[in-house]
Amino acid sequence: MADITDLEEQIAHLMRVVEDLSEVAARQDGEIAALTRRVEMLMMREAEREVDGGGTVTMADARPPHW
Repeated sequence: MADITDLEEQIAHLMRVVEDLSEVAARQDGEIAALTRRVEMLMMREAEREVDGGGTVTMADARPPHW
């Protein structure tokens, strides 16, 4: 059976892992937000380019259905 020191070590390790994962998730959230803004900007540019070229833009062209 594990003694109190082993349990404290395991808890400390798990707390460190949780903190590391939290930092990774926060960083990825920022990266996803930045990439989402870039994709939206590119989609708007392409829609403008299509309109300037005489094409028509529908709402389906402006944003994918899963957004």
